[in-house]
Amino acid sequence: MKIYTRSGDLGDTGLLDGRRVPKADPRVEACGEIDELNAALGVVVAAGIDADVAEMASTVQRDLLALGGRLADPTAKIASRAPKAALGESEVHRLETWIDQLETELTPLHRFILPGGSAEGAMLHLARTVCRRAERRIVALKPDGVEPALLAYINRLSDLLFVMARVVNRRAGEIESEW
Repeated sequence: MKIYTRSGDLGDTGLLDGRRVPKADPRVEACGEIDELNAALGVVVAAGIDADVAEMASTVQRDLLALGGRLADPTAKIASRAPKAALGESEVHRLETWIDQLETELTPLHRFILPGGSAEGAMLHLARTVCRRAERRIVALKPDGVEPALLAYINRLSDLLFVMARVVNRRAGEIESEW
């Protein structure tokens, strides 16, 4: 299979249900935000973070491929037959478990903190903001039928990325700058 198909040369792309839509379609925008988030997490993993956090981030990257697949398949023609595209309450629960686990290393916050710290912590804060943008794009699709589990997952993921950033910074000896 060649990497180029020429099918999008006029500014449209295909969804998994066979429809062609403009590349500026809100659903394609949401998929693009998920792709950007996945790439941001790839940068975080490549930066050399601790193995436990890297493993979480790599698992999330796989989940994001599933999420993007679900978004690209609005009529669920393909996703229901592809086990690796499954994304539901168990994945949301996994994120919550990780948040709870990581938070045991942190002191409670009483003020907002400035994003930053170590390079890896700052990258995770940036990934969190990309995640929030992706969430807004997915919410904008809601009238068009977005699965509730996808919204719950992306919402919880931004919480996890925030906690991951704090943990990475704490482990690096970085002091959080309060606002």
